[in-house]
Order: sequence, then structure tokens, then C-alpha cells
Amino acid sequence: MPSAISINSEDVLLAIDLQADFMPGGALAVDRGDEIVSLVNRLARRFEQVVVTQDWHPAGHVSFASSHEGAQSFETRRLAYGDQTLWPEHCVQGTRGAALHPDLAVDCAFLILRKGMHAGIDSYSAFVEADGKTTTGLGALLKARGVRRVFACVLATDYCVAHSALDARADGFATFVIEDACRAIDTNNSLSEAWAKMNAAEVWRIPSAEILG
Repeated sequence: MPSAISINSEDVLLAIDLQADFMPGGALAVDRGDEIVSLVNRLARRFEQVVVTQDWHPAGHVSFASSHEGAQSFETRRLAYGDQTLWPEHCVQGTRGAALHPDLAVDCAFLILRKGMHAGIDSYSAFVEADGKTTTGLGALLKARGVRRVFACVLATDYCVAHSALDARADGFATFVIEDACRAIDTNNSLSEAWAKMNAAEVWRIPSAEILG
């Protein structure tokens, strides 16, 4: 069966945070996150333009529960830029946990974008950091390369994928989330809330078969 979406040079695949600490057994594991590496690779080979993102936190990052006296992982604290979920230490620069999955076809990517590098600001999105104003520069780069459509996938649907998709849409790109090429954390109704926000923003939810046929 032919694919429903024809991919061309104006499209980019955004493969988000396929890293060791988000794999089963990692510091912030996403259930079954390791199952979709081969699917992401198949998708990447359909695109002329691919961006891979990598969480890349300095030690003592503000988003870590260990950086706040008496804090527990997964609680929310009010920080200078807004409410912040506090996480277990993960994807610390230069550690094994920060490494991209060894089977990921990174040679398909023209860019590996490292995010979350500012010690005092978290960064779920590949486009804008958690303060809502510090840009990664990705939007401008994609526009300079003629991109009109962003296809987002990987980890995690309800956090970095959703934030990236919403910011891509806000930056004027037609935006799609490839649902079966993602996995979610889904705590406290986070997945349904993320989809509600994406639906309201006209981020389109598609299966990989729409691209792969």
C-alpha cells in the first residue's frame, strides 16, 4: 500500500532524545523505549533532512531533585522561570547515560542538537527552553534550509516530543507526531493532557505507515 504522505526536501524528521538514560534500566527510563530504534531508522532513511536531539545536562542541573535540598524526584518546584518537575539525575554531559542509542542511524542526521545545557534552565523542547524565550536556534536553521514540515518522534511523547511539536507549530511549521515511533512516560494524566494541547494547536497525529507505506 502506498504511503499517504509524500516526503520531500521541505520535510525534517526530528528524532528526540533516544539516549541510554531513557532506555529500560536507565536513570529515567521510558517503558519500551528501546523497541522503536529500528523504526526510527527506517523513517530517517525516508528523509533528506534529519535532526537528532540529545539531552545534555551539566552536573548539578536545576531540573535535578538532587540540586534542591530536601526535594524528591517527580515533585514540582516553583523556579525563576516557572513550575519545574524535578527529575532523577539523567543525561549528564559525558556520561554513559547521555549517550545516544548505539543502533541509532545518526549518520542520517545533518545535525545533533544538544539541549538542556544551561545549568539554570531546563529544556524539553528542541526549539525553545523552559523559560519560554531562550531559543536553541533550531527554528531559524530549519527555515534557512527550506523546511516547511516537521515530523517528530521518539522520547517521550508527553514531554520532549510534545513540547518540541508545540513549539514547531508556534514557529509556523506544519507539524506531525509519529505516534508509534514514540513512547510516553504518562504520569498523572500527562499523556492525555499533552495530546489535548497538541490537538488544540493542530499538531497532527499520524502512524509511521502514513510515511513508510
